[in-house]
Amino acid sequence: MTRLRSAPAKARAAVGRAARAFAGALALLATPLSAQDGALPPSPAKVPWSIGERFGYDVRFGFIKAGSGEMAIMGIESVRGRPAWHGRFTVHGGYLALRVDDVLETWMDVSTLSSLRFAQDFKEIGRERQKTFEIFPERKAYLQLGKIEKPSVADPLDDGSFLYFIRTVPLVVGASYEFNRYFIPDRNPVRIRVLRRERVQVPAGTFDCIVLQPIINAKGIFSENGQAEVWLTDDERRIMVQMKSKLPFGSLNLYLRTMSVRPAPESSK
Repeated sequence: MTRLRSAPAKARAAVGRAARAFAGALALLATPLSAQDGALPPSPAKVPWSIGERFGYDVRFGFIKAGSGEMAIMGIESVRGRPAWHGRFTVHGGYLALRVDDVLETWMDVSTLSSLRFAQDFKEIGRERQKTFEIFPERKAYLQLGKIEKPSVADPLDDGSFLYFIRTVPLVVGASYEFNRYFIPDRNPVRIRVLRRERVQVPAGTFDCIVLQPIINAKGIFSENGQAEVWLTDDERRIMVQMKSKLPFGSLNLYLRTMSVRPAPESSK
């Protein structure tokens, strides 16, 4: 009886972890720069993405297809007057009657790539959670809407912006990296180990990749016990091709199925 009651909870937790991870996995207050949409400031950070970049993924729990996900750059928008890349992650699907509909969004300063805003809108098996954080790099503080302001760190990053930031780091196989940039200070450091090179085949094709192991000081798929691995293309694009995590009762995997990549703006190359 214990097993029968615990199985749905484990499956629900697994799908939820996939959503948060794809994130990591996770716009409510964004104000589009209607007249300047797509405009870059004079000194944007060099990045391998551009407006319209969009990747689609199959989400699997072991051998079971549990849903689909997407990682996309929606545009450049204004956050408190500062141009910001708007990245959006979604996961839809579930296992049997256990459904998820999760959205995670990040806004990154186009010059510093620091996080300016972070939003989660998770709907998981009848339970809903919405959180929006305003992040102020200039005074090392963050504010969760409805709560008091708290101290943050220099050059802060959130769950979503970390996945973009790591694409800009010159990763060396065999090296380990440590960052104290997660916007909630007690979850630092975030550690990245570059494990190996590997060629993998996914629905979108065959790719030469470097394999990373991210470790975040928090519960979830990127915890030390999760042993998650992420495959990024071994080229200047650093596209996330695959992600796997080991769990006590199985594995959670994401596989790239579709991709739409546009040339980066000249000023960001």
